[in-house]
Amino acid sequence: MFTHALRPGVVPVLVALLIGAAAVTVDSQTRPAMTTEAEFLHAMEELSNWGRWGPDDGLGAANLITPAKRKAAAALVTEGRSVSLAHDIIQAPTLEGQWYLDRQVVNVSETGASDRYQYTGTYHGVIHSHLDSVACHVMFDGKGYNGVTVEQVRAAEGCPQGSIHALREGIFTRGILFDATLLPGKDSGEGWVEPGTAIRAADLEELERIQGVRVEPGDVILLHTGRWKRRATLGPWNPSEEGVAGYHADVAYYLKERGVSFIGHDMWNDAFPHEFSDDVRLPIHRLALVALGVGIFDNLDFDDLAATARELGRYEFLFVAAPLRIEKGMGSPLNPIATF
Repeated sequence: MFTHALRPGVVPVLVALLIGAAAVTVDSQTRPAMTTEAEFLHAMEELSNWGRWGPDDGLGAANLITPAKRKAAAALVTEGRSVSLAHDIIQAPTLEGQWYLDRQVVNVSETGASDRYQYTGTYHGVIHSHLDSVACHVMFDGKGYNGVTVEQVRAAEGCPQGSIHALREGIFTRGILFDATLLPGKDSGEGWVEPGTAIRAADLEELERIQGVRVEPGDVILLHTGRWKRRATLGPWNPSEEGVAGYHADVAYYLKERGVSFIGHDMWNDAFPHEFSDDVRLPIHRLALVALGVGIFDNLDFDDLAATARELGRYEFLFVAAPLRIEKGMGSPLNPIATF
């Protein structure tokens, strides 16, 4: 599936690393430790969903959200309580980056008013709540999910297959909140997990036990690290310098095993720093989007969701999201909703 030019010195030991790589054993399943580039490259091949739903597929793991799955998700609504999962749109430059919404009020009169706005920079990045398209936005070795090439993107002037437009009917399924602050030894004591903390597949399995849930095919899993609470308390920080609490690369195996359709997080999903070089920047983005076809929600806000889940004593809910209908689009800002 991929050809990749490894850094000098890596090629001679590739086979040895693949054979002798350390592994972790959890729940009777053995997964690679995912701490070397050789293990990463092997995972890109081993976990690939390319062709699973046909050569022209642009939905990826969203195919696992069946009509029966949607009906089962609807049955989770017993309280009639809805919670927004988006953060308020940032309308000024911040330490995390200059990607803000420029909003101008125009045409103010006795009969009403209107405003106009545009993203200064992009809604992608580490500020705005958004969903990445399953293909094109992130590639590896010049290819995106299901083999879309960078040359095809250039020729189409956008994403020709696997764009955000593929999700125009919306996402309606079961959501599960994984509250990382409940993990023993992970919480800072202030209601957040410190930047740089990696949440591994074993941690997600521990949270399943703590929270009384089990992830099933077609689910959306959302990782709460308390990013926004920390930001409100201590101020913004530069994630490239101070780190991000997020998914470790070994979570990719968990996603394939459980049949997860989408993942989400309160920043950019990938734990940082990680064990890999710049050649493997954002390893979870590459493993999830490119290999697995698992969609990614970035910069969601789970503070209210976590409080509601704790109050009700349940961490599963109906998850609904509707990205904008942008042909050839590589993502969309949006406001997902959890309903209990």
